[in-house]
Amino acid sequence: MEKSEFYREARRDLSGPLAGIRVLDVTTSWAGPMCACILADLGADVIKVEAIEGEVARRIPPFIEGSDPPVSFANATVNRNKRSLTLDLRKPEGRDIFLKLVARTDIIVENFRAGTLHKWGVGYDGVRAVKPDIVYVSITGWGQFGPSHDRAGYDPLAQAAGGFIALNGTPDGPPVKAPTFLCDDLAGLHGAIGAMAALRHRDRTGEGQHVDVALLDAMLFQSNGYPTLGALGIDIPRMGNQFTFSVPTNVYRCKDGKLVMAGILLDTHWKVLAHVMERPELADDPRFTTLAARMENRIEADRLVADWMAARTQADALEIWGREGLAAAPVRTHAEVARDPHVLARDMMQPVEHPGGATVPIVGPAAKFSRTPTRVRSAAPALGAHNDEVLGELGVGTDERTRLRAARVI
Repeated sequence: MEKSEFYREARRDLSGPLAGIRVLDVTTSWAGPMCACILADLGADVIKVEAIEGEVARRIPPFIEGSDPPVSFANATVNRNKRSLTLDLRKPEGRDIFLKLVARTDIIVENFRAGTLHKWGVGYDGVRAVKPDIVYVSITGWGQFGPSHDRAGYDPLAQAAGGFIALNGTPDGPPVKAPTFLCDDLAGLHGAIGAMAALRHRDRTGEGQHVDVALLDAMLFQSNGYPTLGALGIDIPRMGNQFTFSVPTNVYRCKDGKLVMAGILLDTHWKVLAHVMERPELADDPRFTTLAARMENRIEADRLVADWMAARTQADALEIWGREGLAAAPVRTHAEVARDPHVLARDMMQPVEHPGGATVPIVGPAAKFSRTPTRVRSAAPALGAHNDEVLGELGVGTDERTRLRAARVI
């Protein structure tokens, strides 16, 4: 299918499928901002409510070259498509302004330590007194309840406590964390899913609710059922780049030094591979014809593929495996990924102009909508860039805004 055919009935008058939904983003760092980012990408009007000094993501290096003032790559990525309002929620006037915004809001997303916003008068109970049907999403390390709920919780801690780190890495090496904020991303995704499900319930019944998302829970949910195996006392070995259910599978080095991730998923694929390797006798070799047999002879099966890859360039190996319908992909850096024609054709790197004139390729939304397309509509805003706009919508006049600035409320 051509891209133009997929979007042949696209509407251009909407920001996305969530157009008309208002979100207050009271978050910092990554998990909470990611949840609100997903909602913003889907077309919601997301107002990011930040402390006067700005949230943590604004200060995470490296910074985008040519941006003035300097823009963090993290902020540029996770706070696009939002409006920025600075507001000190610890002050009564800041709280009152926030609650006025709540009256016009559908969803609140927050990721402060459990109980923090309650102390400021803007927790779930305080908010639903103003807007009974509010959808209030809280994202924390360990959740709103449970023995550990009041502990500080960050992404690598959830990776460790959730079992991921113990299984990640080579079989003979130490446990290794993920190179990305994996738990934060997953919690943000579940927060957005939870928000939309609660919104659907509100639209049917008029009932709002509190949505509780923990980094640990998100990690466990996305652990492919391994917690069940653990509960049953079934050993889960650390496999590195190999799998228990696919043999041979590994990262293989080609003769040009480049790497290929490749694997045999089906017994029929082994017969095809025997043909590809010009070793027809292996197609019916009882050591390799079934997964169970290949598991028993994992080292030899893996060596056969490794030797074949070592005699070819990455490009040749990928062309042959692709032509024969076998599973293989190049091992690439993010710099290489960002230049890939397929990635670009999928609009996954979108040029966005930031304050100061720097144009930066920002990762685009993952889900594609044929009727209500989504995109990076606007760069991450400068701190407080929409103070006058948002407060003006509430009827706060120029003189009052000047007073609030002097009082450091905004």
